[in-house]
Amino acid sequence: LSESGVPQLVQPMIWDYAADLDVEGKVQLIEKYRRCGFSKVWFASAFKGATGVNQSLTLIGHHLKNHLQWLEVASSSPADVLEGIALTGWQRYDHFSVLCELLPVAIPSLAVCLQALKNGGYSEKIKENVEKLLGMSNLETETFMR
Repeated sequence: LSESGVPQLVQPMIWDYAADLDVEGKVQLIEKYRRCGFSKVWFASAFKGATGVNQSLTLIGHHLKNHLQWLEVASSSPADVLEGIALTGWQRYDHFSVLCELLPVAIPSLAVCLQALKNGGYSEKIKENVEKLLGMSNLETETFMR
C-alpha cells in the first residue's frame, strides 16, 4: 500500500456499530494503517438502524455505548490520527428489506450520541441537557422510549 501511493490519496474509514467493540483491536488497526502511510483515519458509528433488520424502535443505550467505545479508541490512539467520525443512521439493511427505525423515533438517540461525542463522555448532566433540548421529561437509554 505505501508504495502504491494510495495513502496520499485517501483516508480509510473504520466501521463498527457494536456496543462492545474491540478497542485494543481498533487501536492496533489504526497503527497498521499508519505504518502503511495513512496519516488520518475516520471512524463510522451508528445512532440508529444497526441492531436488527426489522427493528422499529431505537435502543439508545446500545448506540451510546458504541460512541463511548469510539471515544476510548480515539483517546488510546495518537492525537493527530483521527480526522472525524461519521454518525450513520441506517434505514434498511438492503434494498429488499423493510424500513427500520425511522428518523423520528431515533432523534433522541442522535441527540445523546452527538452530546456524548461533543462532551467526551456521558453523564447525568448531559442527559438532563438532552432532555431539555428535546423537551422530554425522562430520557430512557436502557429501555425503549415510551
